[in-house]
Amino acid sequence: MIKKLDKLIIKAFWQPFILTLAVVIFIFLMRLILVYFADLFGKDLGVEVYFELFFYFSLITIPIALPLAMLLSTLMTYGKLGEFFELTAIKSAGISITRAMQPMFVIAVFISLFAFWFNNVALPWANLKGYRLLYDIKTTKTTLNIKEGIFYNDLPGYSIKVSKKYADNKTLKNIVIFDHTKNDGNKHLTLADSALMYTIMDKQYLIFELFNGNDYVEDADKTSNTDQTDMVAHAFTKSKVVMSLAAFDMHKTEEEQFKHYQMMRSYDELAKDADSLKRDYNRIKDNFYDNARSYYLFEMNKLPLPLTPEQKKLKKMKMSSLDSLIKKRDNRTANPYQVLDFAISQTNNVLSFAESNVSSLKSKDEDLRKTNLEWHHKFTNAIAVFVMFLIGAPLGGIIKKGGFGLPVVIAIVFFILMYVMTQQGDKAAKESRVIVQIGAWLSNTVLFLIGLYFLNKAKNDSRLFESDAYIVYFNQAKESFKKLKFSKRFFNN
Repeated sequence: MIKKLDKLIIKAFWQPFILTLAVVIFIFLMRLILVYFADLFGKDLGVEVYFELFFYFSLITIPIALPLAMLLSTLMTYGKLGEFFELTAIKSAGISITRAMQPMFVIAVFISLFAFWFNNVALPWANLKGYRLLYDIKTTKTTLNIKEGIFYNDLPGYSIKVSKKYADNKTLKNIVIFDHTKNDGNKHLTLADSALMYTIMDKQYLIFELFNGNDYVEDADKTSNTDQTDMVAHAFTKSKVVMSLAAFDMHKTEEEQFKHYQMMRSYDELAKDADSLKRDYNRIKDNFYDNARSYYLFEMNKLPLPLTPEQKKLKKMKMSSLDSLIKKRDNRTANPYQVLDFAISQTNNVLSFAESNVSSLKSKDEDLRKTNLEWHHKFTNAIAVFVMFLIGAPLGGIIKKGGFGLPVVIAIVFFILMYVMTQQGDKAAKESRVIVQIGAWLSNTVLFLIGLYFLNKAKNDSRLFESDAYIVYFNQAKESFKKLKFSKRFFNN
């Protein structure tokens, strides 16, 4: 019977889990399209490019979708068992709620381990490929779109204007072309009464076939010592201008330019990055005194006693800058403001040096916190799957509702709670308001405690979400209030 029960629960779990996972991935892909709609479309890149982009971002979405899918599917699974009194029958057979949750416990652990592997191996790869491809698409120019009465400047080296463009998108009227390919200004102008526009060689080149026009070139023969002319004009009945469309091709950026981002690193690489950043931070801080010492000039014989170790070290050193300062002090009668000007200059140098070091330390500290935060998220994102199971399974047994009604509402509420706490914890950690460990684990810690609370309530057959129980409590409180009021009147009399 136990094995049949385990199979029943697992079978009821997989269908809503896969469905929820697919829906969440689809929703986040729609969000991607809405955010980057202007950058993604209108560039004639081909369907295969968009399929590749959506594939990478589907993988990127999986760590976000797994906790929500686990929460909703366990809610629906145990809610359905409670709704049809199967959970009651299981308890009456002497099987506890924790035993009924055992198969899902094993599944949750397995999915959490898979989530950790995915976050550490597959996710950095998908982030690198996906965001590089997104950047390449965003930097690709839109498809050639020449509009009437407006100079079109997206073709490198040319500025084109047409007065009329016919419905076939090929026939043009009154065309003006400025040739800037030699970077010599507006010295080459072509005018034509009409033209045909088309592409050749698989859209690699754009052809303007011009009719009845003139070609003007200013300072055409200035490089020659003989027969110099200010302008050459050439009339034609038919001419062709060939323009390269290489600027509209999508160019692949080297992946090395993106590999240093934290989201594209494994936890081993993040640990090495954190150690390197920590060493750099300590090196800048430790060398600050030695580097700043050159800006301070002291007359050692005038130092008060007792001397600090740093002052003793300075006194033993014979710096040429010290002798220079003493000489300037002795000669201040010739120029009384020389020492003061020198002191002000040194003060400004010290301030500039200190601000530069503070800026470097702050930058290193921010990078270190972001790196450590991403390292912790390799674990927190995986643990979140198990935490959501710990909430969903007992809560489903408490609410006793299956389907996509109440479980969906509850799942969305807890998912939003998890998301908000994660974002706020990350923000607080990046701003140094809390240590990285607290910021990274805040969401999982709070939701884990909530899950333990629901598990305890489920074990005790709590009526936490049944309105009848609260009506009974309200009536009891009302009766107690009436008795208290009657007792006061009795004693007052």
